[in-house]
Amino acid sequence: MYTLTTGVEMELWVVDEAGRLCDGTDITRAHQRIEPEFIDPLIEVKTGPHSSERALRHDLQSVLRTAMSAAVAEGKRLVPLGTPLTASDAAANCERGRAFEAIYGSGVESAKNCAGTHIHFEQRDVVDQLNLLTALDPALALVSSSPYYDGTRGANSSRALAYRTDCGAEFRCFTDLWDYADSLAGWRDRVAQKYRRFKRLAADNGVSHETVEDLFTPENTVLNPVRLRECQPTVEWRAPDATLPSQVVQLATDVERLVSYTQSASIEYGATEVREDSIRLPEFETLRNLSWEAIRSGLESPQVRSYLRDMGFNPSAYDPISPTIRGPPELSESTARTLRLQQAGRLRADVEKLTPEAPQYLKFPG
Repeated sequence: MYTLTTGVEMELWVVDEAGRLCDGTDITRAHQRIEPEFIDPLIEVKTGPHSSERALRHDLQSVLRTAMSAAVAEGKRLVPLGTPLTASDAAANCERGRAFEAIYGSGVESAKNCAGTHIHFEQRDVVDQLNLLTALDPALALVSSSPYYDGTRGANSSRALAYRTDCGAEFRCFTDLWDYADSLAGWRDRVAQKYRRFKRLAADNGVSHETVEDLFTPENTVLNPVRLRECQPTVEWRAPDATLPSQVVQLATDVERLVSYTQSASIEYGATEVREDSIRLPEFETLRNLSWEAIRSGLESPQVRSYLRDMGFNPSAYDPISPTIRGPPELSESTARTLRLQQAGRLRADVEKLTPEAPQYLKFPG
C-alpha cells in the first residue's frame, strides 16, 4: 500500500465563558499555524503534511493544545461545531472578506455561519483523486456535527446544506459538488470558467476586475467540496464539518488509505465496489442523491450506511456529534450558549486522548 502525505485544517468557533461568540484573533498569535478566518469568532488550526497517522495526531494535538491554552488565558473556549447553532452576524474582518460580502450580498451569510474541516492529500494520480474524493462526499455523514443553522433544526449536516444552497442560485456553482472530471485539463478549464463568471458577478455588484485579481486567484474563488490546490500542491477535500479532532484524524486516515489505493487500482464506474485492482464509483446522479441523503439524514439513512460500507468504511466506528444534540425545532440563544460550552468541554477532553494509537478501521480486499 502506498502512503500519501496528508494535512488537516480545522475551523473552530471562539466563545467567551458564557458561551457567547467572541473575537478570537488574539488566539491566532499563539502559533504560526493558528490563523484567523474572515470573521472574528472563527479561527483555523492547521497541521503540517504527514505520512503517518501517529505524526498527524501528535501535530494536531500540539497545535490544538496551544490554541486552547491561549483561549483559556483570555477567558475563551474553542467549539468544534459545523455551525454556531444560532446566527453569527459578525462583519468580515479583512479586505478579501469584505469583497466576498460585496459580491455575494446576503448569500455570504452562510459562509459566516459554517465551520468545516479541510483535508489535504499529496497530488499523485490527480484525476483519480479528484473523482474518488467526489464519490466520498457522503462520508460527511460520519462526522456531521450540527443539526441547527440560524437557530432552526434542519439537516443532519446543517452546515453542508446551508453552505451549498443558501448562497443563492447564481453562486451555487462555487459551493456545490461538481461532476466527475474527464481530465486534468478539463478540471482546470472548469475552474477558469468559474473565475470568469466570478469576475462578471463581481462587476455586477460593483467590484472591479482589478480588485478581484488583486484579492482572488481562480482556485480560491471555487469553494466546492473538492478542490485542486495548484500552489501547495494538494487535492483538498472540504466536505466534512468541523468536529472533534479524534474523528477528524480517523476520517483523514481512512480516506488517505482509500485515496492512496488509486495508485495501484483503476477507477471505474457502475455498482460501487472496492476490489484488489479497481475501485468502482457510482454514476454521478446516483452519487448526488446519496450526498443529499447524507446531508439530510446522516448515518440514520440505510442507503448511506450501505454505501459507506461498500466503500470500505465501518460507520459504527464513528460517533458524529449531530445526532447527540437534541432540542426543539427552534433553539434559543441561551440554550445555544450552553451547548457550545458543552462541546468546548468535549473538545478539551478529546484533545488529551488524541495521541494513543487508534485501531485501523478501513478495510481493503486481499
